[in-house]
Amino acid sequence: MKIIALDGRTLNPGDLSWEGLSNFGEYEIHDFTPKEQVVERGRTADILLVNKVVLGKNELAQLPNLKCICVTATGYNNVDLQAARERGIPVCNAVGYSTDAVAQHVFALLLALTNRVYAHNISVQAGEWQRSDDFAYTLHTLPELAGKTFGIYGFGRIGQRVADLAQAFGMHVLATHKHPERDARPGVTFVTLQELFEQSDVLSLHAPLSAANREIVNTDLLQHMKPSAYLINTGRGGLIQEADLKRALQEGQLAGAALDVLSVEPPKEGNVLTSAPNCIITPHLAWAALESRQRLMQITLNNIKAFQQGAPQNVVS
Repeated sequence: MKIIALDGRTLNPGDLSWEGLSNFGEYEIHDFTPKEQVVERGRTADILLVNKVVLGKNELAQLPNLKCICVTATGYNNVDLQAARERGIPVCNAVGYSTDAVAQHVFALLLALTNRVYAHNISVQAGEWQRSDDFAYTLHTLPELAGKTFGIYGFGRIGQRVADLAQAFGMHVLATHKHPERDARPGVTFVTLQELFEQSDVLSLHAPLSAANREIVNTDLLQHMKPSAYLINTGRGGLIQEADLKRALQEGQLAGAALDVLSVEPPKEGNVLTSAPNCIITPHLAWAALESRQRLMQITLNNIKAFQQGAPQNVVS
């Protein structure tokens, strides 16, 4: 079988090995594939590996050899599942590989908002400590996380891991969830969505994006947040109405926001949040720790092996 990765750079920017693919056939790796070259590069593939490359009905119709699609991610909205299903092509994704990495990044973002380590380092490098009359100074009031309330919107694997870390910091944990009885955990209190926004000192978004919750974080909910509260989003950018969040930050309805995702990625020039006050933005990297990508690579290899053995796994189509 011939295996072709169309945007392999996302999974492996150069610090992993593709050699595991050799166990299953000939392979070809493209770091990035523009839309107009998808069919040309993928035409001879039996198995395609894609991360964000779009495989729509038109593209799939022009890939006669294609027998399986392995998405090197959890999300698979870049693949036309109906078209794949009509062709009998299983679409296999990867779940659970980035739980710890994303939870870690949540707290990296939170500490960047609260302790502002880098800002203090810049201050010291600029000579402000040397010129200080005292042995210590702070650029702003430093809040302590212990005793604060950490709210979680979306209580799946990542949300639950974030709850563990919040409890380790001595924080009270609130969550909103469709199945509170099924996923009850010690120390976690389930509340309504409005109560979550009203009571949280830190609010972290972890729900998958759907038509029902697109732009659910808007003026109606933001106005219920404490002016001292922080909003963190490592889920999906579409959960936030970005213009409403910028306005809330400008008007001091919350103390700050830290986002690893935006509604359009890469962001269009002039995205409203890139100029918002007290807003930290990272380039959708929460999932991308080395160990996380190693797990993703192994899941992908396992998906290929299972397909070749006639029992495809992690099938979403």
